[in-house]
Amino acid sequence: MNCIFCKIIEGKIPSTPVYQDEQGYAFADVNPQAPVHVLIAPREHIASIDEASTDQRALLGHLLWAASEIARKKGLENGYRIVVNTGSDGGQTVDHLHLHLLGGRLLAWPPG
Repeated sequence: MNCIFCKIIEGKIPSTPVYQDEQGYAFADVNPQAPVHVLIAPREHIASIDEASTDQRALLGHLLWAASEIARKKGLENGYRIVVNTGSDGGQTVDHLHLHLLGGRLLAWPPG
């Protein structure tokens, strides 16, 4: 498989880990859009949220829980945003499901 996130999760490409467990891996975004910008990805390759099966519902919930845990540890008590880009029109540029955790500044709406 030629997936950059799979290679990051496997340790074949360096990253700055933020959180990891048996189901997911979170790392700092190399092009941060906020003072805190963390990517949270499942260890299992899932191309996008649209590709997730009913058997993976618990995994999807776990990724959200991990994002909130990271936000607590990063001191984002004033709030944060969790984004899941899906498909080219949704801004997805890596075909491996991942959540963006953004915080540390006021986040405007609409986002873009």
